Amino acid sequence: MENKLNIFLPGLDNQIRFVRRQLELEGKTTLTLGSASEGIVKTFANETSKKAELVVEDYSSLMNSRLLLGDDKNVNIRLMDYEYTDFEDSTFDVVYTQGGISNPRRNKIVKEIKRILKPNGVFCVGEVVSLNENLPQFVIDIYDSSELEPLQLNKIENYYLERNFEIIEKKDLSFTLKDYYSKNLYELKKSVNEMAENEKSYYKKLIKMISHEAKAFLSEGADKYIGFYLLILKRK
Repeated sequence: MENKLNIFLPGLDNQIRFVRRQLELEGKTTLTLGSASEGIVKTFANETSKKAELVVEDYSSLMNSRLLLGDDKNVNIRLMDYEYTDFEDSTFDVVYTQGGISNPRRNKIVKEIKRILKPNGVFCVGEVVSLNENLPQFVIDIYDSSELEPLQLNKIENYYLERNFEIIEKKDLSFTLKDYYSKNLYELKKSVNEMAENEKSYYKKLIKMISHEAKAFLSEGADKYIGFYLLILKRK
């Protein structure tokens, strides 16, 4: 039986568990892009028997990852922009991201991922997707506040095919979002109760954004418009 990893990202544990079942990871070089990916990168280090790379884009995520991973010598954490990394061409066998590139910079990030992937290397990408073309304003507001630019579900496969990837496997993980947003509200409430008043004031905007997004999904019908989709792709 697989251990529960408690991944606190859209797709929860389901994305990495599906990837592990589909890929032979032993001896592979891996890069994970995205904050809150500590459990994922530890899994890669264990399964590949090689040092696993983790890249985050902001200083607070870097500090949080270092705190959670401690002095784990099997993981290397770096601070970089996803579209402008310092890695050499054809460095990695596997690049993995879970909800980390569904934003307006996607095109540049995917181009960079192709550069650092080895020929026939594998890109595992979980993307927030729009389930309908006509979106109500409250869903558009969620995308804007979260700096998201999701692809349409019926267009995401062509997006990657046009960029010369081959689809190995795919899986609709939209069913995970209800649990994901429920966890969001639970963890938010717990964190707010433990915060000092000055912390509540400092994080007021972020708390409001997370709470609004979760409640919109769980009780206002955003689940009809927002999904999550996994593709395992091979670089040609």
